[in-house]
Amino acid sequence: MKHLNGSTALVTGASSGIGAEFAKQLAGKQCNLVLVARRADRLEALRDELVARHGIAVTIVVMDLALPEAPMTLFEQTERAGIQIDILVNNAGFGLFGDFDRLDFVREQEMIQLNIVTLVDLTKRYVAGMKARNYGHIIQVASTTAYQPTPLYATYGATKSFVLSYGEALNFELRDSQVNCTVVSPGITRTEFFEVSGQKFTLFHRLTIKDASEVVDIALKRMHRGGSVVTGGFNALLTFSVRFVPRKLAAMIGYLFMRNPS
Repeated sequence: MKHLNGSTALVTGASSGIGAEFAKQLAGKQCNLVLVARRADRLEALRDELVARHGIAVTIVVMDLALPEAPMTLFEQTERAGIQIDILVNNAGFGLFGDFDRLDFVREQEMIQLNIVTLVDLTKRYVAGMKARNYGHIIQVASTTAYQPTPLYATYGATKSFVLSYGEALNFELRDSQVNCTVVSPGITRTEFFEVSGQKFTLFHRLTIKDASEVVDIALKRMHRGGSVVTGGFNALLTFSVRFVPRKLAAMIGYLFMRNPS
């Protein structure tokens, strides 16, 4: 891991789960932070913990990034405060589980806005400064669902397929600079994801689940190389092997793994 002391990272969805773990591990490397999420109490508690433990500068921004105007507002706040963002971690996102025709479309629109539109908007705004300084790292959090059609997570999986393709393409475009983009695709992770999505835990989940700390450790080790990485050996094997399976069969396998137990 290269020296990050004094750099500043912006982490979205930082109040829990993978986002909070990114904040903790980056703070441990003496990286200053801008933490963004909706829950003020959790952000305040995390800020106080990290400042006391590591003596870094932590700015919190309480904001719903699913609102269309949120990326512009966030960018303008950091610009006015004179905060230079060296590392952008686009972690904010959520999933919705269930038959597509039964899911609430307003919630699906919010999910698409957050998982795709906000991610692209923030990336476009902050990458300009990184390229001007010829230094920076962007981390996009995707999912193993990005690699195959996933019934019962049809729209969510498609948003993560977008993140994977977009991030890999962006990293190639940045190849002649000292800025890069890393796409990290976790599998089942101990977070609040399932409470939000509405899915029950299955045997497959219990056999493959990873801690958020493992996911973030892999992401940060990969950050200086760019490209994409799947966290966990078993997850990497699954996402690699799916390319040899017909798409219809891959969708059926995804359904069998994801459906709620009877």
